Amino acid sequence: MKIDAAVAYAGQAEFALEQVELADPNLDEILVKIAGVGICHTDLFMRDMAGALFTHPAVFGHEGAGTVIAIGANVRKVAVGDEVAITFRSCGECRNCSVGPAAYCENFPALNMSGARTDGTRALSGSKGALEGNFFGQSSFASHCLAYESNVVKVAKGIPTQIAGPLGCAVQTGAGAVLNSLDAQSGSSIVIMGGGPVGLSAVMAAKLRGCETIVLVEPQAARREFAEAHGATHTIDPLALDDVKAALKQIVPTGLDFAFDTTGLESVIGPAIGALKINGAIGLVGLSHKDADVPVKINRLSGAGVRIIGIIEGDSNPDDFLPYLMEQYLAGNLPFDEMITTYPFAEINRAIADQAAGKCIKAVLLL
Repeated sequence: MKIDAAVAYAGQAEFALEQVELADPNLDEILVKIAGVGICHTDLFMRDMAGALFTHPAVFGHEGAGTVIAIGANVRKVAVGDEVAITFRSCGECRNCSVGPAAYCENFPALNMSGARTDGTRALSGSKGALEGNFFGQSSFASHCLAYESNVVKVAKGIPTQIAGPLGCAVQTGAGAVLNSLDAQSGSSIVIMGGGPVGLSAVMAAKLRGCETIVLVEPQAARREFAEAHGATHTIDPLALDDVKAALKQIVPTGLDFAFDTTGLESVIGPAIGALKINGAIGLVGLSHKDADVPVKINRLSGAGVRIIGIIEGDSNPDDFLPYLMEQYLAGNLPFDEMITTYPFAEINRAIADQAAGKCIKAVLLL
């Protein structure tokens, strides 16, 4: 079928809007008509790493949500007409899927980053031939996409489907980092580095968990204000200070229980680690374009029991965690929709520019 898609080409800073061909669903696939899709830093990271991580041209997008319009013969989880949010894909069969969060599926790279379907074929093709797709098991920068049972979750009644997509990545990553990965307890202290959608989801989750001290380090004033209105007890503008670590120590002299970095920047991670207490922990989700090293002294780790935790998708099992997040949203405890600014799909490049410039927090494209 003919669909509209935003295609990434090597060497091009903007997505090209094109009509492309999408294959019919295989036996294990679900065809979704996209209502809305969030723009995530990971999509832009992959676009910018053309040729290094993903063969181009390609269709990205991994925070899609919409309506099921066709299913393969082996699909039982959803039916035509169901409204779904789409998240990352997992195999459900490996040891990690069996005993731990699906986010650490041993087949994660092949299922989410290979550009191909389960059978090795490409579902997307353009005027110049096959396109890489199946990004996070969806490639939802498009009017329609193919997904799988493991990465679709039904949208709860009361949640607008067109804005449900960010639950599948940004919101579950930020909230999951606090609630699952770090397991921050009531009365604890946490600093969150970076006030984008992931960081602000973490702020809201820290409030939900009952953290006593919630600090956001973020240079953009509007995002600091949002954080203050949604649970942050303190905010810090790192551009106004010479020593962020000292500022954090002033807030919690004995050291913070937890830190959570969304930036992937050595200059940001270092002060956060330095401000942790004995046996404190920092969670890392930010991608580094330079694949930088973590700036920490070995004696800081072994001498103080400081833990560094890499986090994928908030240690989520989507079938359990996304319904929980939806429940908290409906209860008024996780107002992720207040981060969202919507744009027509055709304005994807303007939405990306606005998000980068701080004119919006979370851009969601409507189709």
